[in-house]
Amino acid sequence: MALAAYRHLLRSARIAFQGDLPTLTAARQSARDNFEQNRNLEPEASQTSIKHAEDVAKILLENVVQGMKVEGEESRFKLRIHEHTERGDNDSIKTAGKGLFGGKCCSA
Repeated sequence: MALAAYRHLLRSARIAFQGDLPTLTAARQSARDNFEQNRNLEPEASQTSIKHAEDVAKILLENVVQGMKVEGEESRFKLRIHEHTERGDNDSIKTAGKGLFGGKCCSA
């Protein structure tokens, strides 16, 4: 189970940091260091650590988006969004402010 979580974490890092070799290398090294550090955990604690690794892999895969500065333009960035990136529908933004006081900030 730990090996599967480790592979999932490395795969997620590869997708999230594609094209950014220094960040990908650092993510791989961090994953390896953490797994090595927790190699001799008791079964109960290892399950918690494996769950944490799976959660990190999910966040990397679905919620991390890299931006690269567009050449020649000072304030523009291009985001690298891939097929695994979670896309929201913005419903919470559309309904914001329509709560307690009928859309007003005070009851006056």
